[in-house]
Amino acid sequence: MDLSPFQNLIDELKSKKMIVWKNKKKSEIYQIDSALIDDAEGRLKRFAPYFQEVFPETKKQDGKVESVLQSVPVMQQKLGVKGKLYVKRDDALPISGSIKARGGIHEVLYAAEKIAMEHRFVSLEDNYKIFTTKPIQKLLSQYTIVVGSTGNLGLSIGIMSATLGFKVNVHMSHDAKEWKKQLLRKIGVTVVEHSGDFSLAVDAGRKEALKDPNSYFIDDEHSKQLFAGYAVAGRRLKQQLQEENIAVDANHPLYVYIPCGVGGGPGGVTYGLKESFGENVHGYFVEPTESPCMLLGMATGLHDKIAVQDIGLSNLTIADGLAVGRPSSFVGQQMEPLLDGIMTISDERLSQYVRTLYQMEKIIVEPSAVAGFIGLEQLKDAADNPNATHIVWATGGSMVPKDEQQKYILG
Repeated sequence: MDLSPFQNLIDELKSKKMIVWKNKKKSEIYQIDSALIDDAEGRLKRFAPYFQEVFPETKKQDGKVESVLQSVPVMQQKLGVKGKLYVKRDDALPISGSIKARGGIHEVLYAAEKIAMEHRFVSLEDNYKIFTTKPIQKLLSQYTIVVGSTGNLGLSIGIMSATLGFKVNVHMSHDAKEWKKQLLRKIGVTVVEHSGDFSLAVDAGRKEALKDPNSYFIDDEHSKQLFAGYAVAGRRLKQQLQEENIAVDANHPLYVYIPCGVGGGPGGVTYGLKESFGENVHGYFVEPTESPCMLLGMATGLHDKIAVQDIGLSNLTIADGLAVGRPSSFVGQQMEPLLDGIMTISDERLSQYVRTLYQMEKIIVEPSAVAGFIGLEQLKDAADNPNATHIVWATGGSMVPKDEQQKYILG
């Protein structure tokens, strides 16, 4: 492949500097498939009675799997932000404690509903508490959910699938944390460990699922149902901002900074944000300096035809959820007209932000989840706008064991 037109950018990436890449393909002309989001939103509502029954922590939100939007005034002062600064607390989402509780759980529900309807065990008019009954659980136990993951997607899918009665096989890449593997095994999930990275784990899961007609493969690289589940976040955020009386319009722009691995989570969220806020929202992904796969794929236009290893980067980072060498082509192409840009962040800065967020706000998250704070440093003009609202999307952390959390905040 001829990479000479992109040599300056590649040299910057190879230098491991923290950079901002602006997306020149962003356009005011784009299409959003609202029906895809409607479908996911409807499914999540139908399963709300089921969630209340099996996950008591969802009762206070009537079965909605949603996170709070938290103001962080001390952090805001520390970073010198003149507008409003919030953290979207997906690190504390019910059920699996990460952003994957949006897309991953939604796709498991999609599979369960599809199978139950095909066997006439349920209809759209039913109360979905019916999914707690033995006949449906026995039906679903004949099927296997398969996924490849660096950790958090495997957790969300493992917990949800096992609760519904599915068999579950999670293929974990070498960077997946040991405690995540142990938690999955404890609830009866089969964890298959690989010495390779995320792409290898996904490929192994895909091949396994092809061998069994009763297997359902959740494809983090290409799935529309994962993407749709994440996209519902845009509508819910719009409601939360309205409840806080926060205007989002041409004079009050919204900036959102989201950590990026393969791209499904941040891509789906950005898609939903564009549906809700149009040109008044500015979306940025953030990737580790050793794993800028989406930046590399989108900047070159090669998407999944290029990996960070091809330009000499290691794909080794403390941000295990972002340790992805090859991006989703599906997401990259969806983001071409929508995304403002992508930033990179060093492991050292990730560690600093984890400690600072704890010191300033007593919030403990995984290193991946603080990546968005670099946006406030990199976009000084935006940070200096007193009319702007900034949201750092925290993507995981509440399920991290206490001893691991201590390691994060002590450095």
